[in-house]
Amino acid sequence: MYAILVDVTKCTGCERCVAACMEVNPPDSRQVDDDRLNGRDGLSGNRFLAINKIDDGRFARKACMHCVEPSCVSACLVGGLTKTKDGPVVYDAAKCIGCRYCMLACPFHIPRYQWDTTHPLIRKCDMCAERLHQGQLPACVEACPNQAIIFGEREQLLKQAHQTINRRPGRYIPHVWGESEFGGTSVLYLSDVDLQELGWTEQVQAGIPSLTIPLIEKTPFIGGGVAVGLLAVNWIIRRRMQLAKQRADEHQVRNQDVPGEDD
Repeated sequence: MYAILVDVTKCTGCERCVAACMEVNPPDSRQVDDDRLNGRDGLSGNRFLAINKIDDGRFARKACMHCVEPSCVSACLVGGLTKTKDGPVVYDAAKCIGCRYCMLACPFHIPRYQWDTTHPLIRKCDMCAERLHQGQLPACVEACPNQAIIFGEREQLLKQAHQTINRRPGRYIPHVWGESEFGGTSVLYLSDVDLQELGWTEQVQAGIPSLTIPLIEKTPFIGGGVAVGLLAVNWIIRRRMQLAKQRADEHQVRNQDVPGEDD
C-alpha cells in the first residue's frame, strides 16, 4: 500500500504543491479563491490541497488522509467511495447520490461539496490515482522542492520515519501521526510541533468503521422495525377514522324522523 510522508520541519509554505495539485485537478468554478466557498483550512470543492500555518510559524500540508479503514467509504450507501489496494481513496461521481454522509463521517472533515455548481459533486484529493497507474508520482510530491513530501510503500515510510526520529531525537516529537490514529492513514506526518490543528488526536486509535459497523449492521433491522411501527400507526389511525365515520353515520340515522302510523 502506497503512502505519503510529510516532514513539517522541511515545509516552507511555498505552496508549489498546491499549484501542482490545481494544475492536475483544474477547478470547475471561476470562484476557486472565493472565501465563501473555501473552508477556513483552505479546502473546497475546487481546492483539494492546502498549506496551513500552525504553531511556531510552521506550515503543514492538509488534504485527504486516505485512511487505511476509511470512514467515508463505510458511510457511503452506494459505493461512490472506495479504498484501492494501492492506497488512494477514490470517488466515483457516477454512483454518488449526493447524500453527503461521507462529509459527516470523515474525522478530518476533508470531503467538500460543490455548493457553487448546478450539478454538485463531492470532491477531494485522490492521491493522483491516475498518475500512479501511469508510474508517476503524485503531483504534490513531484513539485515539492524541499522533499518535505515523499512517496513510497507505507511500511517503508513508517520505518524511515522512526529512523529519522531516532537519528535526530531533539528535532522531532517522538511520534508518527497517522501510524495508528483512526486505524492508521496513508498520509503520515513527522513534526516538531503538535498537529491538533490539522485534526489529529491520539484519543481514537481504532478505525471509525470498526466503531460504526455494529450499528450499520443493525440498520436494516432498525429500519424494518421503524417501517412496521409506521404501518401499525397508519392502520390504527385509519381504523379510528373509519370507526368515527361509522358512529357519525349511525347517529345521523337515529336522528332522522321516523314516519308515523297516521301518515
